Amino acid sequence: MTAVAATLRQSWIITLRDLKHWQREPWTPVFSVLFSVMLVLMFGYLLGGAITIPGGGDYLPYLLPGIFALSMMFGIEATMTAVANDTKKGVTDRFRALPISGAAVPLGRAGADLLNSAVELTVLLVGGVLIGWRATGGVGGTLLAVALLLWFRFAMLVIGVFLGLTIRGEGGVTAVQVLVWPAGFLSNAFVAPESMPAWLGLVAEWSPLSATAAACRQLFGNPTGASGGFVADNAVLLAVLWPAVLVAVFTPLTARAYRRLAR
Repeated sequence: MTAVAATLRQSWIITLRDLKHWQREPWTPVFSVLFSVMLVLMFGYLLGGAITIPGGGDYLPYLLPGIFALSMMFGIEATMTAVANDTKKGVTDRFRALPISGAAVPLGRAGADLLNSAVELTVLLVGGVLIGWRATGGVGGTLLAVALLLWFRFAMLVIGVFLGLTIRGEGGVTAVQVLVWPAGFLSNAFVAPESMPAWLGLVAEWSPLSATAAACRQLFGNPTGASGGFVADNAVLLAVLWPAVLVAVFTPLTARAYRRLAR
């Protein structure tokens, strides 16, 4: 068996271990889905009537792709917390004592979270259809949008594993959890950047979350809220490149953090 095949097999075993934890304690993934549904109800029905989409279109079809992307980003907290808890409780130390690849542990964690995210995204998509949202961009566009959402999620998982390995204290974990909120809202998930002050809109427009949300709106055939420009015209390309950059940056940092943990 090659080293790569052995690492993948070991990662799958660790993935199954993490999935069994959710099977016994399903509240974290269930709460994550319910939280995303709450955001849809709150913004779509309580506040949506006061929000105008530049270029026209109903707010709910604009909102749902943003919620899909936001739910993929907010999962970084659960990954970071799980990895930090494993490190704190000595579980990671026990893994290090086993004759397994150093990459198997973070890959296994990411694999479990990615599978959980796929289920969560499926529930949100079905829920969106039930409340009237429709994807009119065709089967190919819909599948590509789902793939981009999971690709963005994978990038968030890599960052979450890195943060979990480097941030040990409760205060640090809480600080990251709090900072995720402004990072998520500083995007086009809820309102179009064109409706913001110029400098703030520029920051929101170039957010990785905004790139994924904008690409999904285009591929789903939903209102984009953008009148044009480089970001709007290349949303799909940016939705591919932004996660790729994040994965390329944080993968070696995660490997380094795991090696330093082993010293």
